[in-house]
Amino acid sequence: MGRGRLRIYLGAAPGVGKTYAMLSEGHRRMERGTDCVVAFVEHHGRPRTEVMLHGLEQIPRRESAYRGSAFTEMDVDAVLRRAPAVALVDELAHTNVPGSRNAKRWQDVEELLAAGVDVVSTVNIQHLESLGDVVESITGVRQRETVPDEVVRRADQIELVDMSPQALRRRMAHGNIYRSDKVDAALSNYFRPGNLTALRELALLWVADRVDEYLKQYRSEHRVSKIWGSRERIVVGLTGGPEGRTLIRRAARLAEKGAGGEVLAVYIARSDGLTAASPKELAVQRTLVEDLGGTFHHVVGDDIPAALLDFARGANATQIVLGSSRRKTWQYVFGPGVGATVARESGPDLDVHIVTHDEVAKGRGLPVARGARLGRARIIRGWAVGVAGPPVLAVLLSTVDLGLANDMLLFLTVTVAAALLGGLAPALASAAVGSLLLNYFYTPPLHHWTIADPKNIVAIAIFVGVGVSVSSVVDLAARRTHQAARLRAESEILSFLAGNVLRGETGLEELLERVRETFAMESAALLERASDVEPWTCAGRAGLGRPVERPEDADVDVPVGDHMALALTGRVLPAEDRRVLAAFAAQAAVALDRRRLQEEADRARTLAEGNRIRTALLAAVSHDLRTPLAGIKAAVSSLRSDDVEWSEEDRAELLEGIEEGADRLDHLVGNLLDMSRLQTGTVTPLIREVDLDEVVPMALGGVPEDSVGLDIPETLPMVAVDPGLLERSVANLVENAVKYSPPGQAVLVAASAIADRVEVRVVDRGPGVPDEAKERIFAPFQRYGDAPRGAGVGLGLAVARGFAEAMRGTLTAEDTPGGGLTMVLTLRAAGSQPEPQPVVQPERQVT
Repeated sequence: MGRGRLRIYLGAAPGVGKTYAMLSEGHRRMERGTDCVVAFVEHHGRPRTEVMLHGLEQIPRRESAYRGSAFTEMDVDAVLRRAPAVALVDELAHTNVPGSRNAKRWQDVEELLAAGVDVVSTVNIQHLESLGDVVESITGVRQRETVPDEVVRRADQIELVDMSPQALRRRMAHGNIYRSDKVDAALSNYFRPGNLTALRELALLWVADRVDEYLKQYRSEHRVSKIWGSRERIVVGLTGGPEGRTLIRRAARLAEKGAGGEVLAVYIARSDGLTAASPKELAVQRTLVEDLGGTFHHVVGDDIPAALLDFARGANATQIVLGSSRRKTWQYVFGPGVGATVARESGPDLDVHIVTHDEVAKGRGLPVARGARLGRARIIRGWAVGVAGPPVLAVLLSTVDLGLANDMLLFLTVTVAAALLGGLAPALASAAVGSLLLNYFYTPPLHHWTIADPKNIVAIAIFVGVGVSVSSVVDLAARRTHQAARLRAESEILSFLAGNVLRGETGLEELLERVRETFAMESAALLERASDVEPWTCAGRAGLGRPVERPEDADVDVPVGDHMALALTGRVLPAEDRRVLAAFAAQAAVALDRRRLQEEADRARTLAEGNRIRTALLAAVSHDLRTPLAGIKAAVSSLRSDDVEWSEEDRAELLEGIEEGADRLDHLVGNLLDMSRLQTGTVTPLIREVDLDEVVPMALGGVPEDSVGLDIPETLPMVAVDPGLLERSVANLVENAVKYSPPGQAVLVAASAIADRVEVRVVDRGPGVPDEAKERIFAPFQRYGDAPRGAGVGLGLAVARGFAEAMRGTLTAEDTPGGGLTMVLTLRAAGSQPEPQPVVQPERQVT
């Protein structure tokens, strides 16, 4: 038996009506024929809630004694023995009496779910464990009874029960929540308008976050890349400068103006690890954005505007917040800047906000070239000092005589300044130019390129050596800074990767997309082959670049074992990037193994399902087919008996029984054969254009004449179907509807055209089917409720849906307004373009 389904009514505050809503759901399910019981409901003396208990079966409670007092709790064992389809359990966060089998009621509910019982429960937003501190700060009351958020998040369905603070206070004043002697105290304390408004906001935001999780899952499963502005998501582009704090606060204010706004701060580091950002400042900004309820992300990419836009679109963001450029006016000759580029390339789906700040136009380092160790602006200043400084100094010294020693010290100072600014190359240039000028202007013989005194040769050599030494130290420090920045970026990436390995959250395609995004590549693919002589095959791929069939065709390839490789296209990566890339490659191989293990598990489940179907088939053959055979044999034996003289009426009755048994056998065997064809994928529809009024009436031959009404307009367009399959589908639907319709209530078969589709609706007024069972009724060997074994083997609806899908149509179940079930068969109108999908894929093998 599978695990039960959990539905939770989440109340924004006490008294909003969550228990009333749960009991109303119980009545609705009972009216549909569902076996529903009240496992535990506390009405708290509220008359309207107490009335809702009438008509519902209540499981007796278990009595417990604690400290001389008697308490009643839900009797889990009694509920399990009763084994209902649905159990109503109030107050999910309730703490059981000490000595109970479970400390919390939500643990009792877990036992019921594990036993296959569906549970409908209630809980208030203030009882969620993660919101305890927030609720206490709002209301001043600490909630002692809490339920872990994960328990509520795992619910199959959450319905928010909400009410405006004014309406809730009126309900309180009318005595519908607490007794009259407690109303005034409650209204002036917990039920103040401010408290209720804050609790309502908490409930709405919590539910909105869960809806957002569903949306992310859907976009990921369906690979939706277009931005859906379902909520405001604001991406803040950070440079690591001090203006980042201003941008984060501005984005937080923008998020507060929208419903459920979210802030995502992102810092983009170059793939070579070079950065002018302060790690300390980035840590401060990370803390700030997390304190404001946002998230911080570290992304690697050489093209900063493109990486920022890719991240924003991947996160389904609606706005981007950037700071005004810190570059000076002359620096714009190197390009328009990140802000202007992002605004130009953002498209109509993304709004870009350029925010001013105190650091505007105060200067910033220009983007560094790959392989450089210092900022470009710093290198330019170093070359300016190294090349122009010595001649300028020589002109100044021509007006005053300070002596050779002092002149050399001044030239050495210029060389050291060039080294500190630009590193090794500008310092060498300064030393070379300075030594030539010293030799020509200040070393005897003057104005000649020779040196008469050997001591001056030593002095000039020391001068050059000091310049080279200082510049080497500066270059080494820059190299160490570069390495530290790169290692920090690598550590963050590897930390993310390790977390996914431990949690097993990332699939192969998602991981390859992460690789492509991290290294700014066009595409990433995982290739494998069975042996050295076999061709390469693609196990997974991400990106829109050219397809790669062999590792040799890629710009970058990293081997994973003997017969697997990670191949990337877009550009050639430096050698130092391959260390991180190798970690991604190893994780990609793990993801592939995990996916294959999952497929093996799915195949094992399919085999188990096949065994279940075979068992059900044997049961059907042994009982449902044996019953009419036994009836036919008994009637034939009676007719052939010489001991009894049968009247004409008796003989006709026996022959009629034989005919009914044979018809029933024909119908059952036909459905079994049809199901076998569907499961083995051997159904090949012959699609042609037909009129519904030619096929549908032929499908009504197996039901009484007055049991079905037809409403098929003559103006309907023709449909593209297989007439034989359509007739069998409609016949099974009509037979099922007639079987469950009450006496005197005719089944309606109606058709209508909607756009390029035609819908055939089979409407009955029977007991209906609960929402959670609307898909299960299409599974093979399913009978509704307590239908007798002789009612069939439960294949009619499964065959009808299989034939509908074989014709590129759909079959779904809906509630009939006023009670009952409506089967909606959607078919393609003639001339419409069919959606691309496989005709029939075998899911299970029936033998």
